[in-house]
Amino acid sequence: MSYNFKKRIIVVEDHPMMLKGLVMTLDAEHGYEVVGKFNRAEEALQRSSELQPDLAIIDISLPGMSGLELIKNLISLQQTLKILVVSRHEETLYAERALRAGAKGYVMKQQAGEEMLKAIRKIFNGGIYVSEQVSEKLLLGMAAGQKNLSQSPLDLLSDRELEVFEMTGQGNNTREIAERLHLSVKTVESYRARIKTKLNLENATELMMHAVKFVENEKKEI
Repeated sequence: MSYNFKKRIIVVEDHPMMLKGLVMTLDAEHGYEVVGKFNRAEEALQRSSELQPDLAIIDISLPGMSGLELIKNLISLQQTLKILVVSRHEETLYAERALRAGAKGYVMKQQAGEEMLKAIRKIFNGGIYVSEQVSEKLLLGMAAGQKNLSQSPLDLLSDRELEVFEMTGQGNNTREIAERLHLSVKTVESYRARIKTKLNLENATELMMHAVKFVENEKKEI
């Protein structure tokens, strides 16, 4: 008698419609079973040992603990866990950070669907899934040596600082960022202060100008 064991998947996504769409896509695919769906990283982390997933699909922007922090924490608990990031954040900016954290692939939300399933199949076969553009960037960085990867001042920012910087460039004020990330206004102000120091910016106006320019440049690279 042969047994067909389904791959156990958890999904961590705080937008209800996106979460529903991802789960429907996975459930419709033979061989996959969604055993947990969460809108907060903390709950996913708490339940992961009990659920024993084979794969976690994670968004980067989550209330409270960020997706990148969740990846690191999940890997520390279960080193064999495969992780795919499905996010609205620009792949050229976040894919490398996600891979460094322990993810095996990165797919943009607008490509979720067949692209996500392609990524999952490749990851389960032992591969890494990123776009050709990001793959080339990573290979060039390796060929040039790790030191050259730190030439951008943005590499000085922590994962959460980079997220706040990007959201600032998208036109969100401190209170809006605090609400979206489920942080206090004071905490977001502290992040912004550290960003100004690390990027050698004089004031909030300079921070906004640099952040807006950064977001515009990222859009051009897509």
